[in-house]
Amino acid sequence: MRPLHQLGVAELAALLKTKEVSAVEVATRFLARSAGNPHNAYLDIDSEVTLAQARASDAKLADGSAGPLEGVPVAHKDVFVTRDFATTAGSKMLQGYRSPFDATVVQRLRQAGMVTLGKLNCDEFAMGSSNENSAYGPVSNPWDASRVPGGSSGGSAAAVAAGLTPAATGTDTGGSIRQPAAFCGITGIKPTYGRASRYGMVAYASSLDQAGPMARSAEDCALLLSAMCGPDPDRDSTSLNVPAEDFSRHLQQPLGGLRIGIAQEFFGEGLADDVRQSIDAALAQLRNLGASTVEVTLPRTELSIPVYYIIAPAEASSNLSRFDGVKFGHRAKEHVDLLDMYQKTRAQGFGQEVQRRIMTGAYVLSHGYYDAYYLQAQKIRRMIAEDFKKAFAQCDVIVGPVAPTTAWKLGDKADDPVANYLADIFTLPASLAGLPCMSIPAGHSAGLPVGMQLIGNYLQEARLLQVAHQFQMHTDFHLAQAEGV
Repeated sequence: MRPLHQLGVAELAALLKTKEVSAVEVATRFLARSAGNPHNAYLDIDSEVTLAQARASDAKLADGSAGPLEGVPVAHKDVFVTRDFATTAGSKMLQGYRSPFDATVVQRLRQAGMVTLGKLNCDEFAMGSSNENSAYGPVSNPWDASRVPGGSSGGSAAAVAAGLTPAATGTDTGGSIRQPAAFCGITGIKPTYGRASRYGMVAYASSLDQAGPMARSAEDCALLLSAMCGPDPDRDSTSLNVPAEDFSRHLQQPLGGLRIGIAQEFFGEGLADDVRQSIDAALAQLRNLGASTVEVTLPRTELSIPVYYIIAPAEASSNLSRFDGVKFGHRAKEHVDLLDMYQKTRAQGFGQEVQRRIMTGAYVLSHGYYDAYYLQAQKIRRMIAEDFKKAFAQCDVIVGPVAPTTAWKLGDKADDPVANYLADIFTLPASLAGLPCMSIPAGHSAGLPVGMQLIGNYLQEARLLQVAHQFQMHTDFHLAQAEGV
């Protein structure tokens, strides 16, 4: 048997149910691997809390009251509030903050029996594509420590890839689950907007933010997503009134008759040759499994970048106005009056990228510019959703690259925020439309993982996971380990 830290969620759950290993043994192994905080993936670990949860899981496994994922470890992106661990959202503004309650996603995974290992590093307030914007230092990619892990859920992706946790939560506003999953060679899925409750998730852009799982395989993500999702009408008004479901129900179905859409806009200028070759080979594999491919068009793909970087900062400028140093979080020590305290607190507490997006958002919402920018962006957002609607009349799933390149070097784009923004070109359209989408490992180039993106129609997460699982049953990219893991 492979070492415990190389096993996935499904494998660990099976071993725990048959009592071949104990929850305490599993938790202890992962805590030991996380000692010294490799890759700067964790922001908070409390072994006493983790081991207490593991002992409680062992008791449930013994008396027959165990949940479906009892004793399996998980770590949470640091934008989900937790009672037992600090929640900083990667920002100095919330350094040391302790929430009086757990986020719904955290609560539901605990109810399923999962044991919390700690909180994971991320771009500050989930704003970034490289995890270099964290106030607590960048995360490094386990495949090459000189490279970025992707963002904003970079700590989540790196922790899974490095064998520091078998599973992690992430959030995806414009690609923040899919892109780091691609860069770190793991699997991640963003469900349909509203599938998973946003209650207790520190808000970035409320009409885009969505929680999702990150793990080694599609099977593992299906188990996690089944536990995470479900209506939460009393606490999240954007939560869909759609019952929780078993997302693993279609995993074993073959792909015969599946229509895969190939959007020409995802394969144009700017896509690196090595990424294109990996995606082409993966598409050939899907055709070998019985799927057929059809050409579709998403003509407003290029507009997704300006649309996203108007809407998301606009919502961020509103959401982050609550961080003013009055009730919680950082407060400037020296100030002459209330206004001075506000200004100094926010100048000291927010990093450069967060300040940039707040100012951008305030500008596009200001008098004289609201109609020209924000309203126009919302109109084009609707058009982007219509493009997908037309495409899904011809196909079941759209397949393409996650990012134009593999992971770049740390610092390469630090002085050019627009270069970072352009790296989101393939993930933003589905986010703006609120569609479910995921990233799965589809190859390697120069020792770095390449991710393939699957985009589905609304509420078609089970179909995406089926396609991903069938691909992973016939390939071994998701089993590849970074050196030393």
